[in-house]
Amino acid sequence: MLEELIIAGFGGQGVMSMGQLLTYAGMIEDKHVAYIPSYGPEMRGGTANCSVTISDREISSPVFTEPSSVIIMNQPSLAKFEPMLKPGGLMLINSSLVSQKAIRQDIRVLEIPGNEMAEKLGNGKVANIVLLGAYIEMTKVVTIDSIIESLKKVLPERRHNLIPLNRQALELGAEIVRKTTE
Repeated sequence: MLEELIIAGFGGQGVMSMGQLLTYAGMIEDKHVAYIPSYGPEMRGGTANCSVTISDREISSPVFTEPSSVIIMNQPSLAKFEPMLKPGGLMLINSSLVSQKAIRQDIRVLEIPGNEMAEKLGNGKVANIVLLGAYIEMTKVVTIDSIIESLKKVLPERRHNLIPLNRQALELGAEIVRKTTE
């Protein structure tokens, strides 16, 4: 198993957090991982993306040009990263903020209204986690339980009260996938 993922959006959407969570989860599951963050000029509101590699075998290079999956959190990221995706690759789009449709016909696309789903849970800040749950359900690259363990390491202790909400968001994303693939 080799998963090469790009997560892209605006600063403040939790793009880097998603990458960190996947990386920690991979380590918890004794997988080989690599994580490369990339920021725009501003931390909040500027463009941000990260590359995550998770593999059962050693990773020869953390740099890749054709990801197997992309998670798109905003409109500019769709234009930038859709062309890079491998044929047959997976693209998850936060349809709450991305109104355009994917152009390519040779990829798998799943549109998820992450912001609306997060608002239904009572906290719009977990839109990224809804998409992360969908991604995990689609790829099985790590388990939701490993992501929860990662949250315990990534979140400061004063924020551990948010872990149940994050679990709900992960489960909601996974449920959306199960319903669309039935």
